[in-house]
Amino acid sequence: MNLELELSPQVQELANLAQSQVQPMFAQIDRIAEHNTQRVLAAFQKHRVQESDFVGTTGYGYDDIGRDKLDAIYADLFGAEAGLVRLQFVNGTHAITCALFGCLKQGDVLVSAVGAPYDTLLGVVGITGNAHGSLRDYGVEYRQVELKDNAPDREGLAQAVRDPRVKAVLIQRSKGYSTRASLSVAEIGELAQIVKENNPHAAVLVDNCYGEFVEELEPTQVGADLCAGSLIKNPGGGLAPTGGYLVGRKDLVEGAAYRLTAPGIGAECGCTLGHSRQLYQGLFLAPHTTAQAVKTAVFAARIMELLGYQTEPTSNQVRHDIIQMISFGKPEPLCSFCRGIQSGSPVDSYVTPEPWDMPGYNCQVIMAAGAFIQGASIELSADAPMREPYTVYLQGGLTYESGKAGVLLAVERILKESREA
Repeated sequence: MNLELELSPQVQELANLAQSQVQPMFAQIDRIAEHNTQRVLAAFQKHRVQESDFVGTTGYGYDDIGRDKLDAIYADLFGAEAGLVRLQFVNGTHAITCALFGCLKQGDVLVSAVGAPYDTLLGVVGITGNAHGSLRDYGVEYRQVELKDNAPDREGLAQAVRDPRVKAVLIQRSKGYSTRASLSVAEIGELAQIVKENNPHAAVLVDNCYGEFVEELEPTQVGADLCAGSLIKNPGGGLAPTGGYLVGRKDLVEGAAYRLTAPGIGAECGCTLGHSRQLYQGLFLAPHTTAQAVKTAVFAARIMELLGYQTEPTSNQVRHDIIQMISFGKPEPLCSFCRGIQSGSPVDSYVTPEPWDMPGYNCQVIMAAGAFIQGASIELSADAPMREPYTVYLQGGLTYESGKAGVLLAVERILKESREA
């Protein structure tokens, strides 16, 4: 029985060429992974992680020593005053929502610093839909600073935050479904400084999804007041079964915790149900696993460039998150790519992705995600809104070898279906 993937000589030749050309980028990625692994190890040692920290709790989750220790480890790794790591966060959007509601009240103004936020946050803000309980429903005004030449408008941001009613500024690190470049930690620091200079009382909140451990620093180490993210992305290392995190100023973390549970309860409750070991071990593996995903993205960029497709970032650009954007210009090759990625997954490889009306999005989305953890985008996945310019967003790869294989199957499918068209 032949258990090898069926790859044509043309694709194998492209793979060899692409991999040889990205070795300098791989060396840089390995250096960052080693640095961040040492930081995580030092944090574990500082907080004297031990077997009893993995026991977990049920019910209310009172006195969960391992949970509280993990909060402190996250805070240290992100250079923050406090951390909140909870299975009860259902996704990154939930963690960001708690952060926003924790620092905003009726009459306040929220400013988005780099255009519209990610699609699933539009309903949270109240821009789209009629969902009960949006920020708009609670009397919070929303403004956004549009991009200028597809990059942050620093002068526009300075002007927008001078209103004393602006109490929070949201910076989205990743590009989301926009075509701008993802922000570096240094750029986030510059934007945070602009906010502080023009409105010292405004809290700078960062949607840090997809960016953790890609660089040597995190946004809270360069001026951000609060960072939020998902455990089924980078920091969960592919092992966390669900959850999210917040790190930042103690008062802001506390406010978000009150939103997650209830005022007066906050972070005191939230059982871990025996999953603490996975959260700890996932964090320990996170720098390495993130590096595998970044390598997969770089390789994908290079092989798609060899085929003539436009990529962002390009294969030789420094990375600030794990997302790779590939523009196809029309729907057919985009769908072929996603179906190829699905066929290269360890789970549900036989499934054929189709565009559908996914909750929280304002157009149909095609999504390839054959993951061990449902929706885990640290595992190889690809998704795309079915609208011009028909761009796919590829991310993840628990190992570079498996990520590479998935990308090659996607390339094989594009070439085969283009010949048959």
